[in-house]
Amino acid sequence: MSKLSSSPPTAGGITLLLACTILLIAVSTIAPLASWSNAGSHERPTQSNQFEIKSNVNVVLLQVTVRDRENNLVGSLNQQNFRIYEDGALQQMETFSHEDIPITAGLVVDDSGSMQTKRPEVITAAMAFVRSSNPQDEMFVVNFNDRPTFGLPRNVAFTDQPSQLQLALSGVEATGRTALYDAIYDAIDRLGQGSHDKKALIVVSDGGDNASRHTLSDTLSAAIKSDATIYTIGIFDEDDRDKNPQVLTKLARAAGGNVFLPGSLMEVRKICENIAVEIRNQYTLTYVSSNRKLDGSFRSVKIKVDAPDRGHLIVRARPGYYAPASSDSRLGVGAQTHASAN
Repeated sequence: MSKLSSSPPTAGGITLLLACTILLIAVSTIAPLASWSNAGSHERPTQSNQFEIKSNVNVVLLQVTVRDRENNLVGSLNQQNFRIYEDGALQQMETFSHEDIPITAGLVVDDSGSMQTKRPEVITAAMAFVRSSNPQDEMFVVNFNDRPTFGLPRNVAFTDQPSQLQLALSGVEATGRTALYDAIYDAIDRLGQGSHDKKALIVVSDGGDNASRHTLSDTLSAAIKSDATIYTIGIFDEDDRDKNPQVLTKLARAAGGNVFLPGSLMEVRKICENIAVEIRNQYTLTYVSSNRKLDGSFRSVKIKVDAPDRGHLIVRARPGYYAPASSDSRLGVGAQTHASAN
């Protein structure tokens, strides 16, 4: 029977033993950390230009604009100033941000025959919005007359290049009828493909529609279910038979934005610049609804601001949202209310 060797290990054996020991220590240390980091179900957003909200629970995302009596933006509030109510029940805020974060934005421009003489001013105004926005924003253009078309090249969904957006706005002849509802519907769908949580649409039209497959009801429903803020700008003459400012108002209010009805084309550029400034100065709030029912019902949302030293404040965002039918959706909503100093 042979005997086990009792000679000391070689240098190579020591090296191998040491390497195995280090590997075992590393594995035993990393494994618990990995298990812990995967245990959470909700990641909070970072407070930077890379602001993102990633979640596998139902996070309600609110884009909130606050103005004072003189219509000036109020930009010095903090988380303690805000309270969120869903169907009357106070909600616990998860995150709060007041940073100029990049957004996904769509420019929806009426190119029907009635807009032919107005096109130069409209394109100039749209480009004023582009140049006043965050340089990291990703944007697209939807031109519409008889039907909506995306202005960027087929293989380009979004761009941050003003020159590409200029070409996209200029590449369609103003002629034909008006498919406003279809254009907004398609734009909302494209917004959902964007990489930023914060989204907005700027719609320039006379509000009339005589060519869409979708109805106003379809479009309003899509606007409420999306997480986009919609701004509408009505451009029409007093004797314009196609004008419909009521439609533009309904769309903006349903999506927490604002409607503008300028008295002249000269005002449109400044309006677009102001919209860009407003978007860059919004508050972004999130909460996880205390109502965990996944029943597809509409939930009313109200935001109240308590800032006694700021006087009467106007708070604008969406009036509510539809609950999901599954637990892996993220929601984007808001509310509209008036907040006083009391």
